Amino acid sequence: MTSNICVSIKPKNNLEALTLIKKAETAKADFVEVRFDDLKDLQSLSDLSGATKIPLIATNKLPSEGGSFTGTQAQRWQILINAAKSGFQYIDLDLTTLRLKEQIVDLKELGVKTIVSFHKFDGAFNIQEMRRVLDAEMDSGADVCKIIGTATHVKDNLAVLNFVSENAVKAQLVCFCMGEHGRISRLLSPVFGAFFTFAALEQGSETAPGQISINEMRTAYSLLRQ
Repeated sequence: MTSNICVSIKPKNNLEALTLIKKAETAKADFVEVRFDDLKDLQSLSDLSGATKIPLIATNKLPSEGGSFTGTQAQRWQILINAAKSGFQYIDLDLTTLRLKEQIVDLKELGVKTIVSFHKFDGAFNIQEMRRVLDAEMDSGADVCKIIGTATHVKDNLAVLNFVSENAVKAQLVCFCMGEHGRISRLLSPVFGAFFTFAALEQGSETAPGQISINEMRTAYSLLRQ
């Protein structure tokens, strides 16, 4: 059973980013997502990619996407391009991004893989909605398709895990539910075939509702393997 974990961090400066990346490396993260929403020091991004062999994911989310970046679309895109040119292996773009296909082509020309994301913050997806989103993400040229809903009941996890089980052969898929009720699908989605899931570096450093710490997830996976 392969259970890849991506630790999400939201640093305010490069020094903090380097410290958190090193902590994620010690915790044996498989990927590290660097949230650029609040990062003020945008110089020497290659220092971050050069500090670890773990694949780094750059994302820069607007408030409408659960983030806090308030700059212009041009500024947002330039930050992501700079990350791509500085050694980040993945760039995360929202499915609603303007000129999405063109941006994906630009990124692939730089040798970077793309994650195309779609989040639903007010409830869970049904199977039909997830199919439509997956088709759109695959059509965009995404290397990784990310579909994240919000569980309002524990049973919401069942549809997500069933969807992952049926569709993980079509695409590298990241799909689970946020929220306290979604912790089950966060944990189990890789067991059902998801490419990776997200974790917090430690308790208190969560970047999304319902995140579990990487150490808790590793312990749970060890128990599942027994």
